[in-house]
Amino acid sequence: MINIAVTGAAGRMGSGIIKKVVEQENMELVAAIEIPNSPLESKDIGEVIGIGSIGVPVTGAQDLKSVLKSSGAEVLVDFTIASAAFNTIRVASNLGVNLIVGTTGFTDEQKKEIHNFVNENNVKAVLSSNMSIGVNVFFKALKDITPFLYDFDIEIIEAHHNKKKDSPSGTAMTAFNVIAKELNRSPEEVAIYGRQGLVGERTNKEIGLHAIRGGDIVGDHTVMFVGEGERIEISHKAHTREVFIAGVMRALNFIENAVPGKVNDMADVLGLN
Repeated sequence: MINIAVTGAAGRMGSGIIKKVVEQENMELVAAIEIPNSPLESKDIGEVIGIGSIGVPVTGAQDLKSVLKSSGAEVLVDFTIASAAFNTIRVASNLGVNLIVGTTGFTDEQKKEIHNFVNENNVKAVLSSNMSIGVNVFFKALKDITPFLYDFDIEIIEAHHNKKKDSPSGTAMTAFNVIAKELNRSPEEVAIYGRQGLVGERTNKEIGLHAIRGGDIVGDHTVMFVGEGERIEISHKAHTREVFIAGVMRALNFIENAVPGKVNDMADVLGLN
């Protein structure tokens, strides 16, 4: 049995993860964490998210350390925002709690620190900008075809709902980094975030990133490889958040046998590396 704590428990992703966790025979929800001093504190999370009482009260994040200790949580799942998740990861890893993190928007420095937390505390971790199984096959496809298209112009377009806070999406940035690495290009030198005004002709090294925000779009990503007289487009479109939750379930089953002290990604979980 895997004892699981979920942050952002009443949110769209958190509640969906909890609903799926309670259906599993080998998993048990032991902690449901919300924002500090949440008005939901002490309410049964099952009742809050509409599945009936499950005996797990909502805890405010100000009591994160104590609830992780008292609940016996073995794995913490975080899909919140980077500013909150960074401290959550620090506290959990210091307590020896393993991590599954789908939060995006971390700075490069925060990412380095997270790797240090995992390594120094010898915990198991899966950190991914996108938990969707299909998206991670999408990343693998980009890795495989990019070397053949080195002289094509490359543009990345992503679209998300109007509530998304970070831009470009973590998934778009992962796609960008996969492509830049395969082409041996410096990400800092070739990234172009949108275009406005008299920007001049496109260089043959730059990689464009463009973000669209609107309505309830779950997540669309397209990479265009544009050559003379032809183009290839690789796309992934998420129709529902269930695709991310399915990936979380895979990651939860993977983490028991993961290597301590290493930050894995979904490619590790799916055996794509």
